[in-house]
Amino acid sequence: MRNWHSFSEQTENIGILLFDRFSNHCLANVVEPLRAANELLRRPAYRWSFLTIEGGLVTSSSGMPVLPEGKLSDADGGSCLFVQPSYEYRRHATPQTSAALRAASHKFKRLAGLDTGSWLLAHAGLLDGQRATIHWDVLVEFEEAFPKVDVSSERYVVEARHLSCGGAMTAFDMVLELIARRHGEALRLEVAAFFMQGDSGRDHDPMRRSTGSDLVDRAVALMRVNLETPVSMPDLARQTGCSQRQMEALFRARLGTSPKGVYKRLRLLAARRYAEQTRYSIAEIAVRCGYVSASSMTRAFVEEFGAPPTEYRKN
Repeated sequence: MRNWHSFSEQTENIGILLFDRFSNHCLANVVEPLRAANELLRRPAYRWSFLTIEGGLVTSSSGMPVLPEGKLSDADGGSCLFVQPSYEYRRHATPQTSAALRAASHKFKRLAGLDTGSWLLAHAGLLDGQRATIHWDVLVEFEEAFPKVDVSSERYVVEARHLSCGGAMTAFDMVLELIARRHGEALRLEVAAFFMQGDSGRDHDPMRRSTGSDLVDRAVALMRVNLETPVSMPDLARQTGCSQRQMEALFRARLGTSPKGVYKRLRLLAARRYAEQTRYSIAEIAVRCGYVSASSMTRAFVEEFGAPPTEYRKN
């Protein structure tokens, strides 16, 4: 069963190894969810540094230059090293790169192949006997080139020592999964919402992959668009297309809490945003978030966040 909340005060140090012609899109889909998690948690839960093999400047596929913090060999290590070659993975698969990655595997707890990064990890012999995926366009080629790797067509693979994903959008999904495993499903949903363009509950809803269950995703999307006038649990189940008992079981299996628990969190997150970003009175915020009174919302708010909404407004 998944955890709704998990508490960890430790800061995770992450290295991001870039190569010439890396994908901006893929890089942003790794870094931005981590940045959002830091903002939502209000502390540096994640720190990251950009690295290269030689320590010199690299240029993305769209021409954006990045000056790294240093060489991979000089990095102190950390919880994970993300490896991102993107478009010229074959050119970067050299004995020097392989040696650097093997050395890094002793300093970083995990290595992650982004986009075509698994090619470099496999070339270094680090994925032998391991399950891994890669960008769909080179999946067959990858399987033929590295028969010792258990190649998967999944969007992303998370193993004890190695992670991999198939492209920019799957990198976003994989990082959300890592956030959820460390901090709980509540933060995963909150970070996902940070980057949403719409929330209709229909099939094209951007939350559709957030929980791994279409039914749960539809229910969460319906909750988000019905904060001021909350939908009852029987009506939510009916609109989602299942029984209330089935919905309850799926929420607990996928998110580690009940539908009511998720709904409460979503309403209070909206209340926190209003407190921080608007001049609405506490009473008006309560109404907008589906509470019958300011006092009832404030009690729930303190229970959820440890301080009243007025404190968040001050900060």
